[in-house]
Amino acid sequence: MRVVLFGYQKWGARLLADLLASRHEVVLCVSHPEESPEPAPVIFDESMGDLARQHDIPVVYREKAVDDELVAAITDAGAEIGVACNWRTWIAPKVFSAPSRGTVNTHDALLPKYAGFSPLNWALINGESQVGITAHWMDAHLDRGDIITQRTVPVTPTDTTEDLFHRTVPLFGPLTVDALDRVEFGPHEWLRQDPEHASFFHKRADPDNRIPWDRPAKDLVNLVRAQTGPYPNAWCLHEGRRLRVLEASVSAERAGGTHGRVFAREGTGVVVVAGPDAWRGHQHGLVLQRVRDEDDVEHVAGEYFRRMGDYLS
Repeated sequence: MRVVLFGYQKWGARLLADLLASRHEVVLCVSHPEESPEPAPVIFDESMGDLARQHDIPVVYREKAVDDELVAAITDAGAEIGVACNWRTWIAPKVFSAPSRGTVNTHDALLPKYAGFSPLNWALINGESQVGITAHWMDAHLDRGDIITQRTVPVTPTDTTEDLFHRTVPLFGPLTVDALDRVEFGPHEWLRQDPEHASFFHKRADPDNRIPWDRPAKDLVNLVRAQTGPYPNAWCLHEGRRLRVLEASVSAERAGGTHGRVFAREGTGVVVVAGPDAWRGHQHGLVLQRVRDEDDVEHVAGEYFRRMGDYLS
């Protein structure tokens, strides 16, 4: 089939490469402008537009895919089907309906759960045992269209979001090619998303990464894991200065007292009181293993905290 691809960064580039190796023909690429005011982390930095031009595929750039000129370009290219991958903004119904068969979106979650933004981060924060990607029909509701096919990826106890990113990106191409084959040849049996099992998540922002010491230590470990690597780290305040937490674990023993109190050493780390009803002494604490200060210097936590008794907020 003749494909118009809406894509961006490494997700879009890798998907384009797989489409180029398939029997389908990419006739137009639509991408976001590559000069962003906020530089992308290095692991995301790959240009779909450059790859498209190397293969003489026309490329147009849009912040949002909403205009009549774009509809005309899709129609003039004779696109039979659209494919969207890591498209960060709105695609208007008149645009995703411009290809004669409609548009398939690939989303890095096992829909209907984790529709919306930062699905891998949120899934890891919530302690999910698996993540994945879904190819579904695009409709007027974000990430709510009928499911064509899915792939699952197991989550290990030590995985970070960066690990899950590297594990899911290679699946976008094969999943999409499989979805296109099903659209063209069948079986045309799509799975309607059950709203009773759906969840929708907002974009993550700086306040979302502040460590809530009244949560169980296991949850806080998941937050730290979800925000390592290229993502903005989990953080707290120590003596009024931001302290980023790079690695953490659950304490071997229960730690009772006031939330956020640094009160014991464990190995090369320090134990911080955490968890609901922590004053009753029934909760394990959070062991800070590695931290980074406001001067961007990384420390072993046991060396950074010279004394016990400090409070983190």
